[in-house]
Amino acid sequence: MMENLPVEVIGNILSRLGGAQDIVIASATCRKWREAFHRHLHTLSFNSNDWPGYHDLTTSRLEILITQTIFQTTGLQGLLILMDDVDEFSASTVIAWLMYTRETLRRLIYNVQTTPNVNILEICGRQKLEILELSHNSITGVEPNFQRFPCLKSLSLSYVSISALDLSLLLTACPKVEIVELINPEIAVSDAQVTVELSSTTLKSIYVEAISLDKFILEADNIECLHLKDCTLELFELIGKGTLKHFKIDAVSVIHLDVGDAVDNLEVVDISNFTIIWPKFYQMISKSSKLKTLRLWDVVFDDEDEIVDLGTIAVCFPRLSHLSLSDDLRDGVLHYGLQGSSSLENVTVLELGWTLINDLFSDWVEGHLKRCPNLKKLVIHGVVSEVKTHEECQTLANFTSAIVQLMRRHMQVDVQFEFE
Repeated sequence: MMENLPVEVIGNILSRLGGAQDIVIASATCRKWREAFHRHLHTLSFNSNDWPGYHDLTTSRLEILITQTIFQTTGLQGLLILMDDVDEFSASTVIAWLMYTRETLRRLIYNVQTTPNVNILEICGRQKLEILELSHNSITGVEPNFQRFPCLKSLSLSYVSISALDLSLLLTACPKVEIVELINPEIAVSDAQVTVELSSTTLKSIYVEAISLDKFILEADNIECLHLKDCTLELFELIGKGTLKHFKIDAVSVIHLDVGDAVDNLEVVDISNFTIIWPKFYQMISKSSKLKTLRLWDVVFDDEDEIVDLGTIAVCFPRLSHLSLSDDLRDGVLHYGLQGSSSLENVTVLELGWTLINDLFSDWVEGHLKRCPNLKKLVIHGVVSEVKTHEECQTLANFTSAIVQLMRRHMQVDVQFEFE
């Protein structure tokens, strides 16, 4: 049966194996499989985490092995070279790999240390690349007219050294880019203030992690997803036209946060490990009448007297179906109040959690259940310390008993517990 498979189908099968070593072994099966490897293989991956044998080879031997494998193929569309724990390769060798494959490549994932640095933009610009992921490299002197990526839709830069100007120019050189990831970039600037200004009319999703800037200004008229993680910013400003649907902040320090008028169509707001001025933040998202998911987790309130009014949330976000709240009930301070009488009619999934549990928590859970008449799933998150006093154990026992009694009155709700 395998003998009757078209050689093109065999090429697709080999391409799905992933690791180059598995592909080479499989292609030795027979002449037909060798032909599929030479003529119809479209994806080839060299990943030092996939095969321990890479670590047993000298750098020169590894270069030869990769060169021989790549040069036996024609028409590669995907090339993955991920060598985290391997010594630096020769730049001339890496350039040869890229020059040989660049005319057909659609996807390039490149994490290779070379001496000297290889200019990926110069080699692969003006070609057919649709996905480009660069790691641990340096980008300098971007020329948007020459180093242009007319087909690129996804760009990821991880641990890349690049100036603020070159980063802006690189985005300009990608007229069709829709997805951008910036992970721990080393931003070089020419003045004392670290400012990044990015503009794209096609950008739909951006993920920014571990970046420290004075100002980050993003102009994106069609942005739908914005995710900031582990960032330190004095000012973040989004200039858009109201297309934002997903807004996520995780462990971010920011003094001025401005998303302008881009919140009218928000469907997901996910805030965690963040210090918040609730009235100001609420005012920013209060026009999001289409909101379906609201998550406020490990949020520190700038003012101890601030209260997130559940009744107001119910009125302003009538389509809300997934609500997640984590409250630190230390000293009886309750930041998520149950004021008002409005119900959360559409909420079917409710997640509630504590940092430090006390006897108020079960009452707090019950209050939320009463507000969610159509609830289908309740997830309770908790932190349980390794060493517990008798008083803490008694509090946990009382909570467990209270939840059992509560669930007997809400048999239609699926309850799950997640402790850490």
